Formats: sequence, C-alpha cells, structure tokens
Amino acid sequence: MTTNAIALTRLLVHERPFLLRLVQRIVGNAPTAEDVTQSLWFKVQRIDDDPPIVNKRAYLYRLATNLACDFARADQRYRSVFESGELPEAAVAPLPPADAALIDRQNLDILMAALDELPERTRTVFILRKIHEMPVEEIAARFAVGRDMILKLLRAAVLHCDARLHDPRR
Repeated sequence: MTTNAIALTRLLVHERPFLLRLVQRIVGNAPTAEDVTQSLWFKVQRIDDDPPIVNKRAYLYRLATNLACDFARADQRYRSVFESGELPEAAVAPLPPADAALIDRQNLDILMAALDELPERTRTVFILRKIHEMPVEEIAARFAVGRDMILKLLRAAVLHCDARLHDPRR
C-alpha cells in the first residue's frame, strides 16, 4: 500500500463519524451514507503516491463530497426513470398479439420445410444471400458460375418458398 493510501486510511478511520454526517447530509439517509463511506474506503486504497497529497484531510473530505454527489445524481437519474411509473415509449417494445406470434411461428416452420424441399445448391445460394447477406458476385465466385445463374437460383428459391407460404391447402 502506498504512503498516501496508508495516511488517508488512518485519517478516514479517525474522521469516519464526521465524514458519515457530511455524506448523510448530501445523500439524505444513513444507510446510503454508510455505503458511500465504504466506497470511499475502497477508493482511498487505490490512491498512488504520485503526486503526493499535501493536505490529506482536505483531499479526503473532497473525495467524500464528490462520491456523495455522484451517488445522489445517479440516484436522482434512477428515480426519474424508474419511479415515475411510466417508461418512455421508446423504451417499451410493443409485443405482437399472441395469435400473430403463433402465425409467425407457423410461417417460419413452413419456410424451413420449403427450404428443405429445395435442391442443395439452390438452398445454399438462398441461405448465403438472404441469411448471411453475401454479395451475389461472391456467391457466383464460390460456385464458379455467372451472376445470372445465381440470380436464377435465388428467384427459384423465393418463388418456391412464396408458393409454400401462400398454399391454400395448408
């Protein structure tokens, strides 16, 4: 432990009752003041010797005041967001109705089955383009075919999946 940390720790132990009162005036209650004072102890343990602290008592009180003010501001922000009773609309994601979620799940199952019905090469091209968002030119290079062939396979896959999703017999 550094000499600054040792001296500040000793001073903190000696000045603790006064520091607690100071912090309590800032944060508003005793349990929170205890927490802030405990945080002060941890903060003091990490203080280096460079630069040397000339007025250790003033430094300790300033550190306690800053920690208490930081805590009070954070607590105020927390209360303004979470205790107002209402969350901002941007924070609340609308949930789809249960029937819409069920329909989406069924459509996903149909789409997955439709993909399984495709020839392997067509399915792979579709997945690379639509799921992995790989450029058409890169897919064409991977399969050593022209860009038009990849577009033809994509069109076939999309038409097949669309036909399965809109099949009236399902």
